[in-house]
Amino acid sequence: MSDATFHAQPVAVRPPMVGRMMLAVALAAIAGLMFGLDIGVISGALGFIKTEFQASDFELSWIVSSMMVGATVGALLAGRMSYALGRRKSLTYSAAMFVIGAILCAVAHSVAILIIGRAILGLAIGIASFVAPLYISEIADESRRGSLISMYQLMITTGILLAFVSNAVLSYSGSWRWMLGIVGVPGALFLIGSLFLPDSPRWLMLRGRDEEALKTLSTLRHTHQHAHAEIQNIRDQLNSQAKQRGLAMFLENPNFRRSVMLGIGLQVVQQFTGINVVMYYAPRIFAEVGFGQDGQMWGTATVGLVNCLATFIAIAFADRWGRRPMLIAGFAIMAAGLGILAMLMGMGDHASSLTHYLAISVLLCFIAGFAFSAGPLIWILCAEVQPLQGRDFGITCSTVTNWGTNIIVGATFLGLLSTLGSSNTFWLYAGLNALFIVVTLLFVPETKGVSLETIESRLNNGYRLRDIGR
Repeated sequence: MSDATFHAQPVAVRPPMVGRMMLAVALAAIAGLMFGLDIGVISGALGFIKTEFQASDFELSWIVSSMMVGATVGALLAGRMSYALGRRKSLTYSAAMFVIGAILCAVAHSVAILIIGRAILGLAIGIASFVAPLYISEIADESRRGSLISMYQLMITTGILLAFVSNAVLSYSGSWRWMLGIVGVPGALFLIGSLFLPDSPRWLMLRGRDEEALKTLSTLRHTHQHAHAEIQNIRDQLNSQAKQRGLAMFLENPNFRRSVMLGIGLQVVQQFTGINVVMYYAPRIFAEVGFGQDGQMWGTATVGLVNCLATFIAIAFADRWGRRPMLIAGFAIMAAGLGILAMLMGMGDHASSLTHYLAISVLLCFIAGFAFSAGPLIWILCAEVQPLQGRDFGITCSTVTNWGTNIIVGATFLGLLSTLGSSNTFWLYAGLNALFIVVTLLFVPETKGVSLETIESRLNNGYRLRDIGR
């Protein structure tokens, strides 16, 4: 069946922005803010927790890692939850978990309660990291989909930055309970706001609620005609598919297997850029290139600021330049940045103060390269390439892969440093980023301005993965 059945090529002029669509996207993106806050706050609180509870290093490691374990479990549950309950209700439940987890952490009287609270926060993060990009992709129009999903990544980076700032302010008084409890404030706001979010029209269609889907989509699009045409495209696509879902569809449909493996591969690529190595161990990296305690603190704060600001590039240009060119540019910048950093680290005692500042400059280039490319764009692509019937299963696989790979990268970095040395470790990550340019050229499609139904049609018609978009 021809793609033209489902989608005419987009015109150059974008339709006007619809306020309700923008509001819904902004509310969903707050899940990213809470995600970022949770990642950032624990680094500032651990020292005070260790003192108050006389906690061992083993207990501290569990306080940190319990969130990742909870996130992995949450991502596994999110697919079934978002299909059965809907995207909107799933976001509401994750917001409630954010509030409960933050309160437990703030009032904890033992390490065990802290671990439980962090695990609940992890569940919330796992669900939100699955549902929020999916929900945004399904309510956004194709001309703005990339920019609007990038807002989720922007909120993550904003949350990390705010966490670094709040840690610095609260550290003077040792108020670690406020550091951990502050996540509950945006959590409560999001919980209230999520009650007013519209359901995803595509989810409503998947459940056979066509009239409700049309009514909802009409409030999210500029004209009723636009909404009606989009609903017809979704209906045609659903009618053209075998009524399979999840694992059965994965086992029996080779085209769906291709899209699932693409999503998994993209998340492996994102984590093996080395971004979380830098985010988790930034002070250690600054120490490796010769900075003292003050330099490490300010360097880490600067990393958070650049990470946040560079995400605006993705928001501004993801739907103008396209996904593939931005990914290739980002990988090239990251490979060059880490390669130069590795070379500087290899200088050892011959390094000068100028070398130290050059090291932080190329590290910030690496952060900027990730923040406008692999950070937001891989979440965008993972939400775009899965067919509607299998979208929950496909994004579950890619999100769980993200968290599993995150754990592997975080757990192996210090071992690589001790085994290979700092210079060789960063040469390894530089080489991986160069390899990812080739991966992008061979497998990643350009989905800018293409409807989700057209992408799905081309996938099911056997197009090569890199050709299922434009």
